[in-house]
Amino acid sequence: MEQQIDLTQFLMNYFKTKQCEILSNKEGQIHVQLTEEMDRELMNRPFYWHYIKKIGREGEPLTLRLITDKEKTKEPGEWIHFGSPRLHQIMNKLTEKERYTKLFEVIHTTQNTPLYPWLVLNIKISYRGARHKDEIFSVGLQLLHGNMTLNMMEHLEELKLERTISDYCYTLTPMIKLQSGFNRIQNLLLQHVKNQDNTWANESIKQWESEKITLKHFYEEELDHPRYLEELEALEKRFKPEVIFQVINGGMFYLAQSALNKK
Repeated sequence: MEQQIDLTQFLMNYFKTKQCEILSNKEGQIHVQLTEEMDRELMNRPFYWHYIKKIGREGEPLTLRLITDKEKTKEPGEWIHFGSPRLHQIMNKLTEKERYTKLFEVIHTTQNTPLYPWLVLNIKISYRGARHKDEIFSVGLQLLHGNMTLNMMEHLEELKLERTISDYCYTLTPMIKLQSGFNRIQNLLLQHVKNQDNTWANESIKQWESEKITLKHFYEEELDHPRYLEELEALEKRFKPEVIFQVINGGMFYLAQSALNKK
C-alpha cells in the first residue's frame, strides 16, 4: 500500500481550499497568509475581531509559519506534527464544518458529458498504547467500476470543482452503494493495519503488565481500595493497545472520464 498522506501536502491542500495564500513552501516549512475566516478559526483572537468590527475597520489576518520537519524546529515557526494541538485543531474544524461535501468537476463543453461518481474519504488511523502514532489516508473509490485511488486529495487539487454541475453535464448513477463503498475503503485500510509491525502493541502489553505488578505490590493487602481500582483503570487506558479509525471528512465527487485517466 502506498504511503499515507504527507503532512506538508495535507496542510497545503487544506489552506488552499480555504483560499489562504501560500507565501512560501520550503522543505519542512510552510508560511501561510490567513484569511479573516481562518484567523478567526485558528488564532483565537475573538476580542481583536470584535473590536475591529465595532470601530468599523478592516482587520489584518495573521500569517502562520508551520514547521513539519523536526530538524528545523529551532527556526522561527510552530512545529506541527501528528498528535500536536495545532493539527488536532485543524482536524476538529474539518470534522465540525466540512464532514461531508458534494462537488462537481467544472467542464466547459457544448456536448452531453457524463460525470462519474467517486466516494472520497479522508481517514485518520491512530495507534494508541505506550506510544502514539497517527496516519492520514485519502482514498477515492469510483462507484461504477470500483477503481480505487490513494492520495486522492492530491488528484482533486489539480481539478476545478464547484457545488453546481456544469451545463451539458449529467451524473451517472452509482452501481456501488455508499455503505458498500465505505466498507471497501475500510477493508483496504484494515489490511494496511494488519500488515504493520505489531511490535508496538506487544511492547505496550508488556509495559502494562509490568506497571500492574508494581501497582499491586504498592497496595499489597488493599486491592479493593477505590484508589487502587482507579489507578488500575488508568493503566488500562494508558497502555492497552488499540487502533482507532476516524473519518475526518469526505464526500461525493463527480468527475469527467478524462479525470479518471489521470489516476
